[in-house]
Amino acid sequence: MYSSKKFSVRSFDALKPEIIQLAQTFPKAKKIFLADGNAFVLSANKLLPILSEINHQFERIQRISSYALPKDILSKSERELKALRALGLKLLYVGIETGDDELLRLVNKGETYHSTVDGIQKAHDAGIDTSIMIINGLGGKKFSRQHALRSADIINRLQPKFLSTLTLSLPFGYEHFQHRFDGVYQQQTVKELFEELMLFIEYLEIEHVIYRSDHVSNNLVLKGVLAKDKEQIISHLKHAINSTPDNIYPSTSTLL
Repeated sequence: MYSSKKFSVRSFDALKPEIIQLAQTFPKAKKIFLADGNAFVLSANKLLPILSEINHQFERIQRISSYALPKDILSKSERELKALRALGLKLLYVGIETGDDELLRLVNKGETYHSTVDGIQKAHDAGIDTSIMIINGLGGKKFSRQHALRSADIINRLQPKFLSTLTLSLPFGYEHFQHRFDGVYQQQTVKELFEELMLFIEYLEIEHVIYRSDHVSNNLVLKGVLAKDKEQIISHLKHAINSTPDNIYPSTSTLL
């Protein structure tokens, strides 16, 4: 998603005037998202003054959120995470993509099943909620079942506050992605993507998790609280599977 952008860390002195200006422009703002990309890569020492300034300037602030990787959560101490939580950092968006170690290696995620669990659980222990993202179709035909089952397993273990599924697409072309999979990647049809997603949903055993599948990449919009809406979501997927021809492929756009 961010391959066309160059990442750099800006100083607090450079950010402070922008925070002040934004507070003057949006004085009633209650939620702030730290942009762009993975802001949580910053150390706690750099994040704390930014959060303090946000709290000082935005009188109605209720929640600050950010993208994060599990390894960036693990790099912070329990005390630092709780200090960030005390200043309003209440939600981290974590694109884990899959719970399967083989796929994580193939897409060069830089995480494992266990590092993902350890990082996200550390955030939860500090009182920080998470919104976890899984990519439907990440493993193609060959890895579809293990992707669905291992992803369900890690979600069952972590019990995040929010869960969303996005759909893999191929902006750089089929051959580019196949190269990352050592030549064994086979793109799934829309029907096969629905079948994989249904398997994933069927194996979820979670409480109070708010589920969304409404990203622009998705072929079917699904929403609900999985503890009570699971059967309805599965019913929508079954209908989609039965209504979709076998030879339809998703349109090309991407996240990876």
